[in-house]
Amino acid sequence: MNQKVDNSELISASKVTGTDVYGATGDRIGEVDDLIIHKISGEVIYAVMSFGGFLGVGEKLHPLPWSVLHYDTAKGGYVVPLEKEVLKEGPAMTKEELEELAVGEVGRTRVFDYYGPFGATRYW
Repeated sequence: MNQKVDNSELISASKVTGTDVYGATGDRIGEVDDLIIHKISGEVIYAVMSFGGFLGVGEKLHPLPWSVLHYDTAKGGYVVPLEKEVLKEGPAMTKEELEELAVGEVGRTRVFDYYGPFGATRYW
């Protein structure tokens, strides 16, 4: 049985990076810097946003569970049920720490516990 795929529901990862993210009040709070994908299932687990630093120095990365983001076609971006300050206060890490997140149960539990009240669902 061939199932037709609606290409309007598909997007390459390179087009997601740089997409605006809006908070609960509709204000732009940032953009998607990167995606973290589960190697086996192919499922997107985190959208990564960054704040602080200058020219990449001192910058902290904020992994935001993908289940919290919802695409809004009218805005042409993702909407999350939180404000920038809530995101800034959330779990933050260096690039090296983020790369280790996939294997670190403590780190991913901390991220999903923080964003659980905002709709994050655990993938494991």
